[in-house]
Amino acid sequence: MIERFYLKDYLSFKEVELNLTSGLVVFTGPSGSGKSILMSSILSSLGVESCGASLCESMVTWEIDSEGTGIANDEVNVFKHIKKEKSRYFVNNQSLSKKAINELSSSYLRHLSLKDYSDFENSNLISILDMRIQSKNSKKSENITDILLDYKESFLEYKRVKSELLKIENEEKKILELKEFTAYEIEKIESVNPKISEDEELLEIKKELSKKEKVLEKISSINEIFNYENSVLDILDSIDVDSSFFNDSMNELRIILDGATEKFNALEEVDVEEVLNRIEELGNIKRRYGSIEEALEYKEQKKQELLKYENIETTKDNLVKSSIELNKRVNNLADKLTTLRKSELQSFKDDLNMVLKELYLREADMSIVEDEYSLLGKDKIVLNLNSTELNKVSTGEFNRLRLAILTLKSEFMNKNGGVLMLDEIDANLSGEESMSVAKVLRKLSHHFQIFVISHQPQLTSMGDQHFLVYKDGDNSFTKELDFNDRIDEIARIISGENVSKEAKKFAKELLEASKCAS
Repeated sequence: MIERFYLKDYLSFKEVELNLTSGLVVFTGPSGSGKSILMSSILSSLGVESCGASLCESMVTWEIDSEGTGIANDEVNVFKHIKKEKSRYFVNNQSLSKKAINELSSSYLRHLSLKDYSDFENSNLISILDMRIQSKNSKKSENITDILLDYKESFLEYKRVKSELLKIENEEKKILELKEFTAYEIEKIESVNPKISEDEELLEIKKELSKKEKVLEKISSINEIFNYENSVLDILDSIDVDSSFFNDSMNELRIILDGATEKFNALEEVDVEEVLNRIEELGNIKRRYGSIEEALEYKEQKKQELLKYENIETTKDNLVKSSIELNKRVNNLADKLTTLRKSELQSFKDDLNMVLKELYLREADMSIVEDEYSLLGKDKIVLNLNSTELNKVSTGEFNRLRLAILTLKSEFMNKNGGVLMLDEIDANLSGEESMSVAKVLRKLSHHFQIFVISHQPQLTSMGDQHFLVYKDGDNSFTKELDFNDRIDEIARIISGENVSKEAKKFAKELLEASKCAS
């Protein structure tokens, strides 16, 4: 629910703070006092609409999916719209786009102002019908929830198999070309037959070859140093210096030079042209595939593809068999769903028409027709109001029919179904019609927090919380009304500015009757 709403500097409102309760929250006041402006600003704080307020802020108890959104979930979450030079939106002081904040709030907020057909979408009507069936057949060994789950798994698997079959059938048309290309790609890598780290080893050999002649020439020239070795030893001996250090150094130098000579002499058998050609081949492989490792991985991938192409007929036969079996299973399960739904449809229709009768509406007609297979089966519910298609009924009738659908759905809801925002849903209704809407909203308020603007005493009297929106000069204000204030406001709605005793008496009777009903 929305626990608190704060508004600053928006048209005729300088500052508003509303501390809100659950249930049915009613806003009344003279025409032009700012009720719609206030409703619009609440929606703006939640990203549904835009307004020019410097600040509109809603504190809500909705739970935020922290992992999915990256926004920390608090005990009370703060949705905020600020406008200075441009509009900015925040949740718990984290900046978001209007679209992102709208997506967050849309899970909990419904604005029933225009002809929103979502309540009449097949998925919604089917889900209500299925919930009714489940509630009545929960003790049966095979219930609709299990059947639907089994159906969905089978249907998704059937779609996957059909997709694989289609892919194979498309591949079959160019299978020879694909096999030739794949074999060519494999042969191209295998003809080079690269080894991991081979390129690094060859580059090292190339480097050694490039300096071989110079190094051997220098070694030959410095070998003269050994001709003076004995002379050095004689001198060291004559001056009584221990010559072991010199012997060790000369031996180490001899080992180093002999090793280098042996290494470079071993390169005599290396064909320089072969090394350069091999380096070029490996370079081409690396340029095409990125590295030798990636080339070898690509080769193995192509080998698997070639194997698949060679076994494609076997794979296709298996998929065809699986497709036939799954199709049969999907059809059988869909038939079971249809049978259960048709058996419950009349009861669903009767209950809907009972609510519609309370709302002084014509009877609705519902039927199940076969549609394309989907995750819900093959059933489509067709709903008309007294044979009139929904897109041709009046807005008032449409909204009351929508309330009737919500009422039946709410039977399976937990306490908190979210927030419903209604714009003058009782406008242009008779007293009896307005009272019928009020009673339905009272039922729905056990599951939703409902905000409604009303100009009728019947709906107003049903409110769990009542705010008066009024003007003083050019500025608009709000006031939460107590019981006696509500009597005065409802009396004003009944008789106009000149409130009569009869109007006050009727207003009091409506409020007391509402208290008893709750």
